[in-house]
Amino acid sequence: MSLYTENFHQADISNCSFLITGGAGFIGSNIVEYLVQHGAGEVRILDNLSEGKLENIANFVELPNVQFLELDITNESDCQSACANIDYVSHQAALGSVPRSIETPLLTNAANVTGFLNLMTAAKDAGAKRFVYASSSSVYGDSPEMPKVESRVGDPLSPYAASKYTNEVYAGTFERCYGLETVGLRYFNVYGPRQKPDGPYAAVIPLFMDALLENKAPFINGDGEQSRDFTFVSNAVQANIRGMFANTPGASARAYNVAVGERATVNQLFETLKGLTGATVDAVYRDPRDGDVKHSLADISLAQEYLDYQPCTRFEEGLEITLDWFRKRFGNGSVKP
Repeated sequence: MSLYTENFHQADISNCSFLITGGAGFIGSNIVEYLVQHGAGEVRILDNLSEGKLENIANFVELPNVQFLELDITNESDCQSACANIDYVSHQAALGSVPRSIETPLLTNAANVTGFLNLMTAAKDAGAKRFVYASSSSVYGDSPEMPKVESRVGDPLSPYAASKYTNEVYAGTFERCYGLETVGLRYFNVYGPRQKPDGPYAAVIPLFMDALLENKAPFINGDGEQSRDFTFVSNAVQANIRGMFANTPGASARAYNVAVGERATVNQLFETLKGLTGATVDAVYRDPRDGDVKHSLADISLAQEYLDYQPCTRFEEGLEITLDWFRKRFGNGSVKP
């Protein structure tokens, strides 16, 4: 069953062309699914497959209106060819993970700053109508203010956070200098179907699900009382689609919080998933991760005002949908004793 039966747009998109970078990845493939289901004229997917997987878009790439390009945003000519004759860009490609950025700051900068600049330049040269891009709640850095409001950020705590904040600065500059309309989306802990549970930089929800479905104890970094505004992926997709077509005066040249406006601690997340899976194990606590913020909660009023963003899936409902996908995807119908 598709997550995207509801319309997040009013415009006729049957004659529109869309470029989704990172389109074989987690959020990107969900955006592709929405556009395909709602009859987009052309959907072009760019992904170098370093993080994305072809299986995420296997149901789409054979369609006549979908094109997959195995290209890299760090290559300027790749970006130029991908953006040719494109109306709307949804830029999801990036090198994610705070810990990875601390280990490899140059790689993070190459993908997230140079790659971003390559793609935005190509979109500008192609005459794209709007450039929507993934930013991150990590830009709030060491700011203790709760909830997080877009106009007030702290100092970045990682190269990843610095790269995403740099994206926002460049986006505003490009709109002022070249007239390219831009919309930034500060994601808050997005989760859902197609999110990877494997690899050293996997996010907490797929890691917990993967462990608990095997009745294995997951790790919790720190004391587990750190809190997050966990955001189901359909809410992120909604923000991207609304960001492309928002016509409220002043909607562009801004970055918006994309979240629910509610928070849960990692301990609460664990207990909820433990109940949903029927697992009997306890978590194993270990040292906190470098660069992590302690608490995160979004004020989403700006996105509501300018994008007509209304989160449609709350925390536990999203966990149940995701858990169902994990069971089907990985063959875990129930917890193993």
